[in-house]
Amino acid sequence: MCYNVKKARRQNVYDHLPVIDNPLDERTAYLMSPITLAFVGDAVQQLLVKTSLATSSDKKNGELHKLAILEVKASSQAAAADAVLPHLTEKETDVFKRARNHHASSPAKNASIGDYKKATGFEAVLGYLYLTGNTRRLSEIIKIGYEKEE
Repeated sequence: MCYNVKKARRQNVYDHLPVIDNPLDERTAYLMSPITLAFVGDAVQQLLVKTSLATSSDKKNGELHKLAILEVKASSQAAAADAVLPHLTEKETDVFKRARNHHASSPAKNASIGDYKKATGFEAVLGYLYLTGNTRRLSEIIKIGYEKEE
C-alpha cells in the first residue's frame, strides 16, 4: 500500500463502514457461493477505500482512482489476507478456504495465481461479514489486514 493511502486509511476508514439494513443470518450467508461472497466483499472494500481517499485527499479523480487500484489489487489483498489469517474465527477461516480453493473460471490478471486465490478468500470474508451485519468484526479485519502492511 502506498504511503498516502496508508495515511488516509489509518485516519478515516473505520468511520466509513457500510451498513446493511437487513442482514442475513450467518447460516444463509455461509451457504452462499464463496465467489458471490467475494463479489460482495470486493464492493465493500472498494467503497471503503474510495470513501477514505475521497474524504482525506484533494487529489483529482484520476489520481484517486490510481491510488484506489493500488489498494484493491490482488497482491495488496493477498498481503492483507496473510496478516488476518491467524486472527480469523473457525467459520471465517472456512469461508476464506472455500473461496480460495474455488476453481476460478478466468485466469488471474496482473497477479500470481496464489495471490489471486488469497485475495478471493479475503474478499469472501469481507463479504460474509458485511452480509451478516457484523460491521465491528469487518472493521477489525480491515484494521488487522492493512496495519500489518505499514
